[in-house]
Amino acid sequence: MGKDKFENEDLIKHGWPEDVWFHVDKLSSAHVYLRLEPGTAWDNIPKALLDDLAQLCKANSIEGNKKDNLTIIYTPWANLLKRGDMATGQVSFKNPQMVRRVLVVQRENAIVNRLNKTKREEHPDLYQQRQERDRDEKRSKKNELAKKQNEQKAAATKKKNSEQEYSDIFKVGSKPSKPVTEDIFGDGAEDGSDDEMDGRLADDLSDFI
Repeated sequence: MGKDKFENEDLIKHGWPEDVWFHVDKLSSAHVYLRLEPGTAWDNIPKALLDDLAQLCKANSIEGNKKDNLTIIYTPWANLLKRGDMATGQVSFKNPQMVRRVLVVQRENAIVNRLNKTKREEHPDLYQQRQERDRDEKRSKKNELAKKQNEQKAAATKKKNSEQEYSDIFKVGSKPSKPVTEDIFGDGAEDGSDDEMDGRLADDLSDFI
């Protein structure tokens, strides 16, 4: 949360894609930011958390803190529009349809007191934090790409090895064997065994003549 318009300006400049911006509608107030976990839907914030953020915005608006039935607007940080002719801390929206609203009927002291007791005041280097965040994201994407490439390479190698094994099996299973032919008439004998049998048969027959 920005303490004044100058801190608000820094928050606008160095916000994160995961940030959601909250502000009292049409009145001056602190800029309150909710930093979501990556991949979390900004328009599906739990109601209890929305109530806390809305009460925080109302409590940090000099005029809004005195009014009931106050509207709090919120939108992703990436939807904030900052032009050079705008005053310090002033913003508009790139897409007004991405702005959501929550009604605060009245100040809830129990919520405000709880938030005040647990608040922690810090003055971080917003620029440096954003640079570190971007480096971490770049490194994560690089590692994820390398992992994906390694998985694709391993899958391609596995497929190639499987195809090679199938090819080897096919070659072994289809190895041609030497054709076997049957010499029905005995004409193909080379050792003369059939001629010898014919000779013995002729001799045996001669004994009966």
